[in-house]
Amino acid sequence: MSGRRVLAVAGEDEGRRLDVFVAACLPELSRSRVQHLLLEGHVLIEGAPARASRRVKQGEQVEVFIPAPVQAEGGPLPEDIPIDVLFEDEDILVIDKPAGMAVHPAPGTPVGTLVNALLHQVSGLRGIGGELRPGIVHRLDKDTTGVMVVAKCDSALAALQSQFKDRAVKKSYLALVHGSPEPPAGVLNSPLGRHPRDRKRYTGRGEPTRLGARTARTRYQVLKSFTGAALLEVRPETGRTHQIRVHLSEAGHPLLGDKLYGGRRRDRTSVHAGVREAASTLGHHALHARSLSFCHPSSNEGLTFEAEPPMEWELALAHLQGKDS
Repeated sequence: MSGRRVLAVAGEDEGRRLDVFVAACLPELSRSRVQHLLLEGHVLIEGAPARASRRVKQGEQVEVFIPAPVQAEGGPLPEDIPIDVLFEDEDILVIDKPAGMAVHPAPGTPVGTLVNALLHQVSGLRGIGGELRPGIVHRLDKDTTGVMVVAKCDSALAALQSQFKDRAVKKSYLALVHGSPEPPAGVLNSPLGRHPRDRKRYTGRGEPTRLGARTARTRYQVLKSFTGAALLEVRPETGRTHQIRVHLSEAGHPLLGDKLYGGRRRDRTSVHAGVREAASTLGHHALHARSLSFCHPSSNEGLTFEAEPPMEWELALAHLQGKDS
């Protein structure tokens, strides 16, 4: 969205912070978008840019100028990368993300990301946050496969972010792990923070509260046990970085093929041959986002999207079951 909006301050709004008032009047804008508009001088009272902390007064008129989206200098560029689209309308896009694809550019992965692919392939993509880029609402690790939702406009982004923040979005994953957890169903509940010695990793051990740890809860259930491994259904109740991988690893059951959280140690020759062959067949850690449930940001209709694991999972399961692939 772009253009000029004029907001009248009513009696019940008297004394509210300007940023809170604008966000309440323009729910189609995310909170971060409102903050950027204020910092850039695009929110005016009596013709002058106003600060976010200013208290509004009854009878005042607040002008909000929303610039048209522009391509950020040095920002991601379109790339011709195939993506599997499960659903698309004017507000959202739901995809089945493959392994090996990072969600957005970052140091070490400047190209070849989902954002690059979306910029090339999705027609009618509207500006999010003031830049011509898709609205990434949540993320999957580079080698995690499965269902993701992307916002195509500011209003959808704000609505979906709110659902994730309120933990109203339901997520279900499949995981292949070393060993078989006991009990076969339960909750892993330990706060996660940065590892004290390895900034690429997270941990729930030691003194994570000193490392900015945050509450994390993961429900799991064993669907099938094999010799030396198990297939789990995992339902994270929070959305911390690497949450499932860390919780399972620190419970003694790391994902097959997870090099960061125990894969290299567990996949050595001492492991059962079927497990070793399954991990080798996968070529990446064994975590798949099987389903995602949320309310449509415009219609509020409850939606559920599912995606089956990629072909390499079938081959890996055949190895675990002792079958010829």
